[in-house]
Amino acid sequence: MDTQSSNPLPLSLVDQHGRVINYLRLSLTDRCNLRCFYCNTCTDYTFIPHDHILRYEECLQIIGLASRLGLDKVRLTGGEPLVRRDCVQFVEQILGHYPELDLRMTTNGTLLAPEVKRLKAAGLKRVNISLDTLDRDKFQRITGRDLFFKVRRAIDVCLEEGLYVKINTVALKGVNDLELPGFIRLAQDHPLDVRFIEFMPLGHCTAWDRAAFWPAGDILKAAQEITCLEPDRLRTEHSGPARMYRLPGGQGRLGVISPMSDHFCDRCNRYRITADGRLRTCLFSDREYKLRPLLRSPRLGPEAVFKVLRAAGRKKPIGAHLLKEHAQSDHSLCQRDMNAIGG
Repeated sequence: MDTQSSNPLPLSLVDQHGRVINYLRLSLTDRCNLRCFYCNTCTDYTFIPHDHILRYEECLQIIGLASRLGLDKVRLTGGEPLVRRDCVQFVEQILGHYPELDLRMTTNGTLLAPEVKRLKAAGLKRVNISLDTLDRDKFQRITGRDLFFKVRRAIDVCLEEGLYVKINTVALKGVNDLELPGFIRLAQDHPLDVRFIEFMPLGHCTAWDRAAFWPAGDILKAAQEITCLEPDRLRTEHSGPARMYRLPGGQGRLGVISPMSDHFCDRCNRYRITADGRLRTCLFSDREYKLRPLLRSPRLGPEAVFKVLRAAGRKKPIGAHLLKEHAQSDHSLCQRDMNAIGG
């Protein structure tokens, strides 16, 4: 079915709180070649069975259906998207069908460097790379793998090829808080964004620990003791939740994302599709809408998915309310693990 031509004029998807939903995060796999302690500590973790993972053609159908509803920004996530076979070919396919789509990718960077030229040729312009430390030994302790230099090489190659790079760093007190000067230098010396993201209590296998929580306010206060921060208030319809700051004389920017201490739920514009084809309208809620069975049903098919995508916004919650209810708990807020949700 040609979901692009069946309704050429996109609708506008507005939820019950007046928020316009125009951004889709699509997880291609729950598998990852790293084992970051804050993401998944389960020794007996069972990956989603292969036949339950969305096929690429199904992912493409969902992108087409979402575009009919005005969702014109798509981010491919995982797990690690590049561990899935033919991921780069899928990027080429997406942008071949939807050349005007704002397509982005979030990756741990370990497999990225050899694929950068091809991704750029396909039309990918922006990439987020996860990097929680600038120290090789600490990287191995955090991720369980000695792949730090592969990530650094990927960052360099992306910059050489002209891709817009954002570094995503999970802020962890007692782990990487003393590395703030190094991350600031990275942003000063290179045309990239470094964003510290507050540690969140997500997933049943998380190592969430309130003692490791490093709030955005403390990060900014510490950064201001190192350098001047100039708030960058330039925003577009696709600007994310990060508060960004320019560094005088520097090439890049420093930012914080504060889902815990200073939420931005009032302007949340996201839908998330898990690797097994479930729609999540809020990161902090385990309520999911099963899309894969609809896509694979001879009787229902893509139009049924379209109806669910359109209707689900009416019940999109305010994540901050869920966080408030969870405030005194030392346990995870939701059970679905981040490697399946896609962040």
